[in-house]
Amino acid sequence: MYSLFRQLLFKLPTEAAHNLSLTSMDLAAQLRLGGLIAEQRVCNSREVMGIRFPNPVGLAAGLDKNADHILGLASLGFGFLELGTVTPLPQPGNPRPRLFRLPEQQAIINRMGFNNLGVDYLVEKVEKSDFTGVLGINIGKNKDTPLENAVDDYLICMRKVYPVASYITVNLSSPNTPGLRDLQFGEPLLRLLTSLKTHQQQLQVQHSRRVPLVVKIAPDMSPDDLGKVAEALVDTEMDGVIATNTTIEREGLEGVRHSEEAGGLSGAPLRQRSTAVIRQLAETLDGKLPIIGVGGIMDGQSAVEKIDAGAELVQLYSGLIYRGPKLIAEANKAILDASVAKKSD
Repeated sequence: MYSLFRQLLFKLPTEAAHNLSLTSMDLAAQLRLGGLIAEQRVCNSREVMGIRFPNPVGLAAGLDKNADHILGLASLGFGFLELGTVTPLPQPGNPRPRLFRLPEQQAIINRMGFNNLGVDYLVEKVEKSDFTGVLGINIGKNKDTPLENAVDDYLICMRKVYPVASYITVNLSSPNTPGLRDLQFGEPLLRLLTSLKTHQQQLQVQHSRRVPLVVKIAPDMSPDDLGKVAEALVDTEMDGVIATNTTIEREGLEGVRHSEEAGGLSGAPLRQRSTAVIRQLAETLDGKLPIIGVGGIMDGQSAVEKIDAGAELVQLYSGLIYRGPKLIAEANKAILDASVAKKSD
């Protein structure tokens, strides 16, 4: 069914197709027709960061920036959802067109620019939803906020989403907010993470609950820089890391329509790069904090690759666009089968 629906969607402008698919999914959930589009759920629970995840396959941030589609997405069988990226103030994002498909390569390029309706809107939508599952909320800074004041934006978002989030993701790695990736390195990174950790401890006391903090990193670092980032994450006692965000590299896409568009590349071309980052992180971190793997998961095998490289959970985005909801169950089953096979060896 999804393959037929996708043929229609891909005839529409990319953002229009995005909105139509989410609206259709919401309607199906409201009519209790989710079973027509979702595969049978796979039970494969695990505990990560002190949170019990029903299964290890989640939705990556970016698909539902404003918490407008929680129940529709929850009906698809994800083990957890990550919303956002959300910023303190609403912002329109970058001018259109800003989202491009590369169908033959099963890839997407986006330069959305943290378009969202602001953190207050998102929190209100979450509070009004009936969702009781695991919910990550991805936070960022407004485009007009100077880098030297970026920590203020993150703290505003953190304080507001803390009561409704299962975990909070600090997005330092989008290529579509000028200068944002500079916060991943050296003194700016340590200053930001230290401040976030201090406020996490204060909020834990205030709300009598601990909400883990994870950091989402880029796939485009040198091995040396990645090692330093891993060291900073451990030193500041972050609770986890998401590897990776989209890439600015275009290797192997020379001459492909839209490949020269500015923005972050996701989908199949990111698969090997993100897995390599996960593998190095796992070796460097040595179990000190968990990794959530994302980037180029287009089938069950590529999900297992992320787990084998050292991830404990995985997330989907572009694969969901190209493969539809059946990818969620396929990835879950492949991870479960691989785990059973490993235990029997």
